[in-house]
Amino acid sequence: MFAKQISTTDSSRSGTRRRWIGSVLGFAALVAASQIEVPFYPVPMTLQTLAVIGVGLTLGLRGALLAVSAFLLAGFAGLPLFAGGAGGPAVLIGPTGGYLIGFLVSAGFCGWAKDRGWTRSLLGSLAVALLGACLVYPTGLLQLGALMGFDKPILAWGLYPFILGDLVKAAIAGLALVAARRSFGA
Repeated sequence: MFAKQISTTDSSRSGTRRRWIGSVLGFAALVAASQIEVPFYPVPMTLQTLAVIGVGLTLGLRGALLAVSAFLLAGFAGLPLFAGGAGGPAVLIGPTGGYLIGFLVSAGFCGWAKDRGWTRSLLGSLAVALLGACLVYPTGLLQLGALMGFDKPILAWGLYPFILGDLVKAAIAGLALVAARRSFGA
């Protein structure tokens, strides 16, 4: 009987682990699939920011970092997962590379905030999602400026056109989290 209990417990843990890994990989695929873009130069606008925020709000710190890292690693390995179907290590050193690193920062923050309970209310979810959207910019703008020259209109190229869209994406992510929590009781 004792052996049967251990076997059942191990089986249960194994199933939970498989579901968790499936969730992480599924969210990595969601980020990749969100490369629907509005072409801007030199940085395109995609729905990937929405997906990255959603990953953090849903999976927590550990899962968000793993999912976004899996997405980034697959893209850097050459899969066409980045905006415009780009992939490979050259993307990391290009105009969008800093924003891709910002995805990791954003997802990590949103996950960290979720783990601390900051997303339990609508206002908290919206605030975390908005800050998560903003955290993509610092690394993105720094790399864009380093590549294009800080004497160029970096903010006009890499920030201003994205503000309204990112406000909408943050609102969608925050509202979706609250709606899902109410619907599924999670």
